[in-house]
Amino acid sequence: MILSRAPVRITLGGGGTDLKSYYSKYGGFLIAGAINKYCTILANKRFYDSIRLSYSETEIRDRVEDINHRIFRAVLQFMDIKEGIELHSTADVPAGCGLGTSSTFTVALLNATHAYKKDFVTQKQLAEEACHIEIDTLGEPIGKQDQYMAAFGGLNCITFEKTGDIHVEPLRISSEAMDMLENNLVLFFTGKERSASDILKEQDDKSKSDDPAMAQNLHQIKDIGFQTKKYLESGQIDMLGELLDAHWQIKKKRSTKMSDPLIDECYELARYNGAIGGKLIGAGGGGFLMFYCNNGSKVKVVEAIQKMNLRWERFHFDHTGAKILVNDN
Repeated sequence: MILSRAPVRITLGGGGTDLKSYYSKYGGFLIAGAINKYCTILANKRFYDSIRLSYSETEIRDRVEDINHRIFRAVLQFMDIKEGIELHSTADVPAGCGLGTSSTFTVALLNATHAYKKDFVTQKQLAEEACHIEIDTLGEPIGKQDQYMAAFGGLNCITFEKTGDIHVEPLRISSEAMDMLENNLVLFFTGKERSASDILKEQDDKSKSDDPAMAQNLHQIKDIGFQTKKYLESGQIDMLGELLDAHWQIKKKRSTKMSDPLIDECYELARYNGAIGGKLIGAGGGGFLMFYCNNGSKVKVVEAIQKMNLRWERFHFDHTGAKILVNDN
């Protein structure tokens, strides 16, 4: 039996500049943190020659080509596993919540199947293989931060070169600043699950066609990523709140699908109760709202947003990334 897990992520600045349609022309940069919410895969040799998959549904198939679940099918084809395996998946957060669950699932599944085949695999290889499966094989109009964060974990600065090279560098932040950051960030689930593809496709299409407004929007977002790095590494943690607010105001201009009346109302309510700033995590349209609070405002913000029937989700940063928890293969 093999037990594999990988963490989801939150983005602190620069999100959206990890799509090839943007970074291949201008270069991308962002800061993201893996958190202790995981996708977990259990892999086991099956007594029968058939393939058994368990997720929100159950599939028993004689051929990989007949599998309904797109990522399970693509990974098994990529790994050349054709029979006699059972795979079970669980997740701490729902799909379509903006935390990169699909990519995290892909990374955890790849790690599990590599261990099943007794392969050695690096974090970078896991990330690149997940990008290949999601973007090249399945044609998803997504970026590459989710796969890299799921593989590497930690709180990282990720640079996307025009050439396609990707560099992952840990944010140089003190342990005291890390504790403050973790304590002052709060996450709320809006209750709305959505596919990132629709919103990201709009951004991707505009970037490919050299839409000047989209390019300028993403230039500003990338600059916020650089500013976020500067202030966090210098210990000026509260500045993150101001940058998150600026990020959200710019991000909303990318698409009319980015926000809705409930999200706008909750954002203004949190600000009224002392949050310095915040933003919707992920592509937009639903998922998790994140706020930065300080000077005792956290309690007021949590109470106010919970009254709007949003769920407060506590978290810590994850520093291990993709990991094999059990392997008796």
